[in-house]
Amino acid sequence: MAIALNLQETEQILIQACIRQERWAQQKLYETHYPKMMGVCLRYANNEEDARDILHEGFIKVFRNLSKYKPGTSIGAWIRRIMVNTSIDYYRKLQRRRTDDLEEARHLTTNEADAVSKCTEKEILECVQQLSPVYRTVFNLYAIEGYPHKEIANRLGITESTSRSNLLKARVKLQALLASKYMEHGQ
Repeated sequence: MAIALNLQETEQILIQACIRQERWAQQKLYETHYPKMMGVCLRYANNEEDARDILHEGFIKVFRNLSKYKPGTSIGAWIRRIMVNTSIDYYRKLQRRRTDDLEEARHLTTNEADAVSKCTEKEILECVQQLSPVYRTVFNLYAIEGYPHKEIANRLGITESTSRSNLLKARVKLQALLASKYMEHGQ
């Protein structure tokens, strides 16, 4: 139990130093959470450069709002939430409010074999990054972050049926991309 308390105390010292804008503490917090948060941003971005932009914008928000962090909750989860919200903001800047009706998506199906189990994590991420911003954002929010369609619709300013339609289309497109990648390797 003493170890857990020491870790919490150390984290609180780091957070307080960040609030005082001490560079060493900001660098430590950034370096500690960079790998996981970069992974979050990569899922929403078109490429690594855009992901880095989202990540850096997200960390600016983290440092500006760190005084609002409530001790006792997971700092990693708090930072992750900021990264997801920053990614949504990024999506909104790019999005031209294209909405598709669920009825248009009903005819989309695929009989491709499950290529996901045959692909590496990097190949899957590359395929996710090839999705349009709207499909990628809805897919990430629903499939990865676990948001319900109602909340996705509210956050993105679309209807629930559009969210469902975009998820369906994202899955179909992702399946096709993964199947194509699978076939490229002759597997």
